[in-house]
Amino acid sequence: MPHLALYTFGVLKSPLADPAPLTREFYDIGEAVYRRISQQSGYLGHAEAADAGRGGLFEADWGAWGEFAVPTWYGKGRTPETAALAATLSLWTDLRHAFDAVHTGLHREALSRRYDWFERTGQPNHVFWWVPDGVTPTWRDGVSRLEHLQEHGTTPDAFTFHHSFAPDGTPDSIRGAGPKSDRAH
Repeated sequence: MPHLALYTFGVLKSPLADPAPLTREFYDIGEAVYRRISQQSGYLGHAEAADAGRGGLFEADWGAWGEFAVPTWYGKGRTPETAALAATLSLWTDLRHAFDAVHTGLHREALSRRYDWFERTGQPNHVFWWVPDGVTPTWRDGVSRLEHLQEHGTTPDAFTFHHSFAPDGTPDSIRGAGPKSDRAH
């Protein structure tokens, strides 16, 4: 059975290495959110660097998740000192479980603070696509799907919560997902 890949991308207002309290708060909340999400029903895994360090995204070894990549519209730094981005790549059993994890609990609380940390870029900040069972999506896959979403809108190959598709490519929807929900992540 296919699994659902989710790539998220946001441009931070300040570099990851910034010692300001707001940056530390983002890290603390982010770490807590990941702990909670990893315990959610339907969660299968997420990209983790084998040698993770704050800000060292481009240099890290991501194993089966591939080389770290970002959308072409990202124009800030790429070193541990200058990188100002947050990206995630995860795998889920289905859209309902991913929606519930994103829009409830601690992650929902973090979403309500997103503009404290992230710039409003006008670009999509999340994308879903289906992958065959046993396939690990890569960072480049996520970037390609996000850029496809930006250029072509939602399709069975790149979609959002609000305009989603089943594994067979037919339009699908989940209760509670609407235009406001779509912008929330």
